[in-house]
Amino acid sequence: MEGEGQLDIKRAKQEIKDTIEAYLARDEYGAYKIPVIRQRPILLMGPPGIGKTQIMEQVAKEMKVGLVAYTITHHTRQSAVGLPFIREKIYGGKTYSVTEYTMSEIIASVYGKMEQTGKKEGILFLDEINCVSETLAPAMLQFLQGKTFGNQKMPEGWIIVAAGNPPEYNKSVREFDVVTLDRLKRIDVSADFPVWKEYAYRQGIHPAVISYLELRRENFCRIENTVDGKRFVTARGWEDLSRLIQVYEDLGKKADREVVYQYVQHRQAAKDFANYLELWYKYRKDYGIEGILDGTWDARMLQKIKAAPFDEHLSVVSLLNGKLCDMFAGCWRMDRYVSKLYEYLIYYRDNQSAMMLTDVKAAAERDLEEQTRAESMTKEEKETMLRVIDTLDRFAQELKGELFIGDAVFDEVKKMFACQREAQDDMASSVSKALDAAFRFMEEAFGESQEMVAFVTELNTNFYSTWFIRENGCDLYFRYNKGLLFDDRQQEIIHQMDEVESLLNSGLK
Repeated sequence: MEGEGQLDIKRAKQEIKDTIEAYLARDEYGAYKIPVIRQRPILLMGPPGIGKTQIMEQVAKEMKVGLVAYTITHHTRQSAVGLPFIREKIYGGKTYSVTEYTMSEIIASVYGKMEQTGKKEGILFLDEINCVSETLAPAMLQFLQGKTFGNQKMPEGWIIVAAGNPPEYNKSVREFDVVTLDRLKRIDVSADFPVWKEYAYRQGIHPAVISYLELRRENFCRIENTVDGKRFVTARGWEDLSRLIQVYEDLGKKADREVVYQYVQHRQAAKDFANYLELWYKYRKDYGIEGILDGTWDARMLQKIKAAPFDEHLSVVSLLNGKLCDMFAGCWRMDRYVSKLYEYLIYYRDNQSAMMLTDVKAAAERDLEEQTRAESMTKEEKETMLRVIDTLDRFAQELKGELFIGDAVFDEVKKMFACQREAQDDMASSVSKALDAAFRFMEEAFGESQEMVAFVTELNTNFYSTWFIRENGCDLYFRYNKGLLFDDRQQEIIHQMDEVESLLNSGLK
């Protein structure tokens, strides 16, 4: 449960975006509506590993501003403030030796980012702000209060966001005094599993991790002090473990209890999850999830699942959701790719009298280079662009040596693109059949039960499933979604989908 005044990470992200939007708003004369001196640095306080750094990366990309991020504990006073040097100055007709400082490495990085990306506004993110060394602490407090390191100010248009952990998580934490706190906009963030679960689906977190934490939410973020030291597990730990498990699966390896403990540094939770993961693999084999999604199961399997305990039922539901999630995500990526390819082919159509398909490929490569330099692309967007460039190159190669006159060239390109559309439609049709098969299996195995509620709940939580169903429909989903009173949740997710779609469209070439 959230404590009083605490926000989940999703709400905190929106609060940060709203604040930055307000700080960067200008009046009719071009001046900031909130003067720089009144633009309080934002202070995020919350447990380690809940995604404070990730949301800053997301905010910067979504708001199309620059981002410079530092873990401040890695800095000394000299690197943060700059090195002293002596300069002679004349005061009242007399020459004096005066100490000045070279530019702070941090301030220099801000100017460097502006030069690199061309973005004049941005975010300076300083993590672990309340764990600075004793020698750096005074300079850091001065920076938070006056946005100045030594005699160098932050450039206008750059917002300071700092993050720290409460004292119970770090014994080296320094308490801020009232004078400093009175100059900060403080946001207290809590670990919230339902919010993290939405993020987990979007990031492709291993379904065994998601389903385990659904059953054992107390192990999502857990920090305990014992005579043997701290025992803990964080959201960051689960995410990193998830990625390792996925790579291990590609390599034909399994993560045992000791491997899990390297990420989940809480013996009881690590043992519990390792046992669950072993059962998860067993159920995946025993129940043949791929076969279920192909529509092939028999009375023996139904009898077996009905006789199994409730936890096993939920594991099977998780296996179905996990496999479907991969399929939905594949369709989403295919849709992004085909849409982006279509944009470049329209550009080619409108300019084919002055260019060849290789010129379009070169334009796409320039767009990728520019957006990469400006750090305005997500990983998914970059992968989409690389796929489009590869396809444009293949199209150009296939046209080589063929004799086409006038509109015949573009007619051939349209045929090539039609094959991509057909592959997209075939993929969507295949996934629709798999989703229908999953619902039919759930009906025969469980009926309108808690298991069906869990199944539909996960579909409503998952960004990719909500997108897929909105685009392609599913009668059984709509029947159970309405019957199980999920309509409000569905509308909330769709609203979020619309916001994401608008954001993606705003960044199109």
